[in-house]
Amino acid sequence: MSTYGNFSAPIGSRRATALRTVGTRERRSHLTAPRVPTVGIDIGGTKVMAGVVDADGNILEMLRTETPDKSKSPKVVEDTICELVLDLSDRHDVHAVGIGAAGWVDADRNRVLFAPHLSWRNEPLRDRITARLSVPVLVDNDANTAAWAEWRFGAGRGEDHLVMITLGTGIGGAILEDGQVKRGKYGVAGEFGHMQVVPGGHRCPCGNRGCWEQYSSGNALVREARELAAADSPVAYGIIEHVKGSIADITGPMITELAREGDAMCIELLQDIGQWLGVGIANLAAALDPSCFVIGGGVSAADDLLIGPARDAFKRQLTGRGYRPEARIARAQLGPEAGMVGAADLARLVARRFRRANRRRVERHERYERYVEARRTPQGPA
Repeated sequence: MSTYGNFSAPIGSRRATALRTVGTRERRSHLTAPRVPTVGIDIGGTKVMAGVVDADGNILEMLRTETPDKSKSPKVVEDTICELVLDLSDRHDVHAVGIGAAGWVDADRNRVLFAPHLSWRNEPLRDRITARLSVPVLVDNDANTAAWAEWRFGAGRGEDHLVMITLGTGIGGAILEDGQVKRGKYGVAGEFGHMQVVPGGHRCPCGNRGCWEQYSSGNALVREARELAAADSPVAYGIIEHVKGSIADITGPMITELAREGDAMCIELLQDIGQWLGVGIANLAAALDPSCFVIGGGVSAADDLLIGPARDAFKRQLTGRGYRPEARIARAQLGPEAGMVGAADLARLVARRFRRANRRRVERHERYERYVEARRTPQGPA
């Protein structure tokens, strides 16, 4: 049998095998990954963030733009990603790109199988972006990348069993055990936001009803505020006046800001969101029994206005309360940038393998050039 048989495998399959190897060796290999700058991309339902991140998790430069309208083709989002990477590459030596996508990513971390808030359906995102950029690309779920960042650089440092919950447009989730992200057999583990908590409840963009994210997310917060304002409820007069009667202008950050200023309705809405958050965390504790829950995403900016009620509800709903250790609930330290930082850090693992492959190609080329030069050199008389 030829010793060169493996070289007949298609490039795409070799890359997929390399990425699977990355997943099984994450815990030990991140310590020896090349200390080179990489770009992290965080794609959410409303925004795309891109940043150059160094090996210590520091953001060297960051860009942000709105997510293109979800009714447009996936190519529009791909164009946005490439434009941001090329912009950053003008000022930084970028060695790899990591993408945290708000959706289900397959086990090979190539295709976005389904994104409730975007128009991606079985999209080969990694291959398409790789074909357009001159650097290796890694794709993962945005909650997985956020969890990795918090374990490496933030609130989850030192934890062996960590669950990350990201509250943004929806709810994302991730499980990290012994320094390795648990993605499941098909790559879609951690989609906690689509657990059913209210049978027959609010319709969710995923197609089901009563999903957890319909009761504890940025969308849920804004929906409740707008419904109260549209009903001209007396408790909503403060926020109606704030938006000058334009109910469509009510946003999550605005609700958080008014709550901090003492608006009673906004405080109550955040308490409601927090209580639903605590109920879901108690369910996850019963199933997974982690040592720590890290709460991230844009809505977590409300801090104790949200996490305080969540802790109270968690203690009330926890199975076996009073007779078992309680997991720590902590706010993410890296804020909304966690997914971007984690994507960049995970990309460094792929950068090493591609750097090694490039170095071997260069060495082979140099050997060949020396061989050709030696053949050209005329031999002297015997």
